[in-house]
Amino acid sequence: MDSPETQHFAQRDAFRGMDVPWLLDQWVGRQPDETFLIWAPFDGDEQAFTYAELSLAAKRFAAGLQKRGVGAGDFVLMHLENSPEFLIAWFGCAYLGAVPVTTNTRSVASNVQYFAEVMQPVCAITQPAFAEMVGGACAAYLKCMAVTENLTGTDGSAETPGKFGAEPFAAFFEDSSIPELPRDPDRSFAIQFTSGTTSRPKPTVWTNANALWAGKSMSMNLRLRRDDITLIYMPLFHANAQNSLLMALWSGGTAVIHPKFSASRFWDTCAHYGVTWVSMIPFAFNALKGRPVPKHQVRILIGLARLPDAEEEFGVQSMALWGMTETVSSCIVTDADHAGPAGTIGRPAPFYGVEVRKEDGFPAGPGEQGLLYIHGERGVSLFKEYYQHPEATRDAFDAGGALDTGDVVRIDDDGWMFYVTRDKDMLRVGGENVAAREIESAIDETGLVSECAVVAQKHYMLGDVPAAFVTLNENGKTLTEDEVSNRIIAHCRAQLADFKVPRSVHIIDEFPRSTLEKIAKNKLRERLPPIEHD
Repeated sequence: MDSPETQHFAQRDAFRGMDVPWLLDQWVGRQPDETFLIWAPFDGDEQAFTYAELSLAAKRFAAGLQKRGVGAGDFVLMHLENSPEFLIAWFGCAYLGAVPVTTNTRSVASNVQYFAEVMQPVCAITQPAFAEMVGGACAAYLKCMAVTENLTGTDGSAETPGKFGAEPFAAFFEDSSIPELPRDPDRSFAIQFTSGTTSRPKPTVWTNANALWAGKSMSMNLRLRRDDITLIYMPLFHANAQNSLLMALWSGGTAVIHPKFSASRFWDTCAHYGVTWVSMIPFAFNALKGRPVPKHQVRILIGLARLPDAEEEFGVQSMALWGMTETVSSCIVTDADHAGPAGTIGRPAPFYGVEVRKEDGFPAGPGEQGLLYIHGERGVSLFKEYYQHPEATRDAFDAGGALDTGDVVRIDDDGWMFYVTRDKDMLRVGGENVAAREIESAIDETGLVSECAVVAQKHYMLGDVPAAFVTLNENGKTLTEDEVSNRIIAHCRAQLADFKVPRSVHIIDEFPRSTLEKIAKNKLRERLPPIEHD
């Protein structure tokens, strides 16, 4: 058996002489006229890009960045909804060696200000609706700023703000050449902010090797080929959508991009474009239940668990996976030919080491559950680091180098794995990880509470939604319960992305406590009935 050192070398060496620009250029050379990307808006005309056309557009945009002083290693903040401009800019940064920082467009101004302070981007790319907020947050660092003509690449122009040195996105296209970078899989490729258990998200660095790993590993798991077509409706700033895009690129296939999820358009789009696989979230599965299903070519819907009921209703195979931004790809998956039992998330994927540890640190066996730890190669099958967060990077791993995922899983008698819950203080809201502490910090800022605790309330569509429990200080006691609730929710709306705002505020006299005097959040969760409808 290979030593860990040999395995370490083998994983990194697998991408020697490769990076994302190399991969795109490979397909340009081999199938220049094959369609790579199709922008399918809900209103307006579709836009299709062959491999050659997308590559040329990305290089021309990279030349415009270079002309304005952006170079390799510089950070480019991309605050964009799904659009052709996102795709062109993302690959344009790759050709230039600049590092796109893709941020959640549901973020409020204080969030964007934080992103800018951490990353200090020399360029920002956004759309008219966000231009004022993004420009103001990034102004101290910017060399240039690009603003798209419209909101999401559809028809209907909007005036481009001239503040902060902003120029129309189209003005960045140049015909001059850019230097060809050495092929370096270790070069930083992209950054996404992910929610941890602390109060603020952390910038997660992916290398080019990480991006290639994401495309290659999942393409192999799904047996993807060049004639495969995927539909991407999840936000392109998110790891899930970026993984799907990289899978299509690695396999030489096609990606159809929607502005967002639409239950009414989903199956018609799949049928029209001959879609063969789609990455899903529980919300989407739930929203599609009971809707007519036309004749289609979809063979795989990927979710967080194997769903036989969905397979029967939709006439597809469901594949399950477990992964997170820090693991780059999916470390636990079902097999395309061996589906496993209902509800399973699968088995360990190749080249990942998976441990399930009980509270005493010993391995969990059949029928037991425990904390999930993942072994992989940093910068290849695991993220490189949290940018400028050395302590958080260190704390993400145990002494043996295993990533502490914060998730609890169960193993059945046959070795299949099942997701149980988050061990760390996190919520999963419609596919987004949300730190309870981030919401609690915002509630503390109101000056109305002595203590607060945010817990997950089960929701029929979103999985979890935040609910807040508070005890009041003297200021809070001068207000009615409705006034307290309204002020807390209004403050959270001003400080947090909308999906992080509590759905309800519960005023209590005292908190239930554990033996260590910590708030017993499990007892609070038990007080909340599941939300069965809105």
